[in-house]
Amino acid sequence: MKADAAAAAAGIPGLVIRRYRGEADIPDLVRVTNAALEADGIPERRTEAEAAVDLRHATPAFDPATDLVFAELDGVVVGHGRADWVDMTDGTREYRTGGGVHPEYRRRGIGRAIMRTNLARLREIDAARPTDSPRVFGLWTNERSEGAVALARAEGFEPVRWFFEMERAGIDRDLPEIAPLPGGLEARAVELERMWQFWVADVEAFKDHWGGFDESEENYRRWLERPTFRPELVIAAWDGDEIAAGVVNTIYTAENEQLGMRRGWLDSVFTRRAWRRQGLAKALIARSIHMLAAEGMDTAMLGVDADNPSGALGLYESFGFKVVDRGTAWHRPLEGAS
Repeated sequence: MKADAAAAAAGIPGLVIRRYRGEADIPDLVRVTNAALEADGIPERRTEAEAAVDLRHATPAFDPATDLVFAELDGVVVGHGRADWVDMTDGTREYRTGGGVHPEYRRRGIGRAIMRTNLARLREIDAARPTDSPRVFGLWTNERSEGAVALARAEGFEPVRWFFEMERAGIDRDLPEIAPLPGGLEARAVELERMWQFWVADVEAFKDHWGGFDESEENYRRWLERPTFRPELVIAAWDGDEIAAGVVNTIYTAENEQLGMRRGWLDSVFTRRAWRRQGLAKALIARSIHMLAAEGMDTAMLGVDADNPSGALGLYESFGFKVVDRGTAWHRPLEGAS
């Protein structure tokens, strides 16, 4: 189903679904996204600067020119959709659909029309990229987005995995003890010229976990160019010239200002297989919390797979992190896939 066909099938007078036209679309993308986040009570916000970087780089998994669409109603942008794909660590290829609708235009079938446009695009990608792997459609929802959850169920998706966002408040007045590293290892920042080595180590570590990630060099460039990227907040445990473990710490300054918060995020916490069970993650998490507190933050945040095989949930709880939000990964069979 092409974009115009999906709009016509929705039976909504004045609805048009079209492809991304370039940076002129970014203000509407951010406006709709943030209105939806606010309406659902999700304490996150996006900025135009962040979106511009993300859309500047096409990767093998996502090209904004072909994989990003906008829903217009009588010429006003009221929703957006994104189609991308990833080869999962369990050997499955997941074709992902995502998007959002402005809260003033919900419950009219616009979200369903966007999703069906995305699924049609994903079928085109599947036809152009043959694979022997099992293939599924996938999406992710925050449990606060009741409409998105209802749409996922109505369109035949089933939950397959659950994720938590966790918070450790009061880091400005209650800091954890910093644990020592095993003999011979050193905790220190990552120089910019070594950041690709850090990226590769992070990607390698998460190949032991459920999920999938766009590990392309183009996506790496996105990360480096984001206005929130600060190399001095990236910390690693070094074993000589080898990166044994690491934490990507991020402060979303614009988001904090919009929400009146002082949060810092441990965006990625990893230990490579050969160095696990030595307390490296514990040592780096403590240092990361101190680092965020020194930056004036009062709260530390992170995300975790509820079924993380490394016992990360228990580790984070030992630091005083508590679950404050939940998300769900959904799958649906790809029609005609074996």
